[in-house]
Amino acid sequence: MRSTRTLAAVLAQARGAVTVEPVYLGEPGPGEALLRMQACGVCHSDLFVAGLAQLPVAPITLGHEGIATVEAVGEGVTAWAPGDRAGITFLGTTCGTCEWCMAGRERFCPKQTNFGYTLQGALAEFAMAPASALVRVPAALAAADAAPLCCAGWTAYGALREAALAPGQSVALFGFGGLGHLALQIARRHGLRVAAVDVSEEKLEQARAGGAEMTARAEEAGRKLQKEFGGVHAAIVLTASPAAIQQAFRSLRRNGTLVLVGLATSGYELPLVDTVLKGVTVRGSFLGSRQDLAAVFELASAGAIRAQVETHELGETPAVLESLRRGGIAGRAVIAF
Repeated sequence: MRSTRTLAAVLAQARGAVTVEPVYLGEPGPGEALLRMQACGVCHSDLFVAGLAQLPVAPITLGHEGIATVEAVGEGVTAWAPGDRAGITFLGTTCGTCEWCMAGRERFCPKQTNFGYTLQGALAEFAMAPASALVRVPAALAAADAAPLCCAGWTAYGALREAALAPGQSVALFGFGGLGHLALQIARRHGLRVAAVDVSEEKLEQARAGGAEMTARAEEAGRKLQKEFGGVHAAIVLTASPAAIQQAFRSLRRNGTLVLVGLATSGYELPLVDTVLKGVTVRGSFLGSRQDLAAVFELASAGAIRAQVETHELGETPAVLESLRRGGIAGRAVIAF
């Protein structure tokens, strides 16, 4: 059996250090594809996985925003061939038969697998993946530009769709980082009034330059959005901060919608009286539909949205993760191979 040596960003144990080290892959088995990676984004979800007290798989190669070319395919794979361009997302395989899969909401399948969590991920020179989990990526998109769309762009689009807003209505984006700057572009494309909220004045300046109608520092956002917007129709929390959730709730007008996206193991207190008497809706949003991802690729191909990308080498991954933890990355960090 042929063995492919690859360098990969590996988390050896729960809450351990992420290191870049050799991993050996065999030939693709039935239903699998061997991928030569071109680019992979670094996501807050990688930090979330690295911080878990228990891991379903260890060691695990992180990464789920991957753009690659197919190097080889295993027995039974007919939809992909060597040379094809493929994308890896967080969503891996699904059962295909449960009520969520049958309704086109397979991202909620209870039997799903996930790249960089229960499947080996894409932060590697080569990766092995179930061929059924790969997605088509437009040839016109550069790999580094396309990679963040596989999670950040898809998640931002899905969260806005969960908010179910009409043109002219208002949305506040809490957290103006890798997801927030894409959510701003998508929201403006849909004719929404957009407010951006963050702890960083530098990021708020970027939001203003990107067309945000209003910006607010996180600690004063709820009061300011009520005063200047009369409250917003929806607040989307793209960060894992419980304090941001509290301010987002305060920013809502009556019958507003709170959409939670950021992953954290900590809890937050829901104001029950205001939730009931103001008719507030609280929703969780995870990725989006397959059609949403296709729409994101289409928008990017047309030049309507574009991720702000800084590229790094694979060996820099641990430092990039630490910078991401500190909030030091304005857009999206991408490992280019």
